[in-house]
Amino acid sequence: MEPVPRNLKILTGITIVLFLTALYMVFIYAPREAIMGDVQRVFYFHVAAGWVGALAFLVTAIAGGVYLAKREPKWDRLAESSVEIGVVFTIINISSGSIWARPIWNTWWTWDPRLVTATIMLLLYFAYLMLRQGIEDPDRRARFGSVYGIAAFISVPVTFLSIRLFRTIHPVVIGSSDPAAEGAFDMTARMVQALMFSVLTFTFVYATLLRYRIRLGRGTEEVEKRKMELISL
Repeated sequence: MEPVPRNLKILTGITIVLFLTALYMVFIYAPREAIMGDVQRVFYFHVAAGWVGALAFLVTAIAGGVYLAKREPKWDRLAESSVEIGVVFTIINISSGSIWARPIWNTWWTWDPRLVTATIMLLLYFAYLMLRQGIEDPDRRARFGSVYGIAAFISVPVTFLSIRLFRTIHPVVIGSSDPAAEGAFDMTARMVQALMFSVLTFTFVYATLLRYRIRLGRGTEEVEKRKMELISL
């Protein structure tokens, strides 16, 4: 595989610095929440991971649309890579939410609209990856994956709007929460700054991982191409 380009090395360095700074802001700079205590600090990672998951699936839908229009493999490679990263961050989002919920809601899981829609969204994108694994022809795999990636994206706004459309105990970060919400809290200026910085940092983490995953995908495709050439000899 070709050497890591200089701009990717720079991006990696910036991401590492941002991540270390985000840890400082979350655990030291942001004040301790008066009622929930230190478990509230999970919130910064929870929201940031959820944002990256949604962003990754949006990129997949856009890349899928561009692929269907241009039929260029690089767009399909981008779509698949973005889904894989989005799935990881969605798992982090749901898992961190459970860690927060245990002391606040006194349970790891509840059939709340936000939790249910987020889990359905995760399963839809797991199915996307399974669909791709089940199709051998590259062109057909890319077409089916593109259409599926576009259709599955509807689960993202549904998940986002679930706590605004349905009665829920999940607190709302931006806007007013349902009266039945448990765990809502007023954010201080430092908390807002820590949250925004965490979202920015996780966005850089996503961009960095995406670049590396695309490079890996390009290398894998080259190996498969060489393998097919040898078989055809």
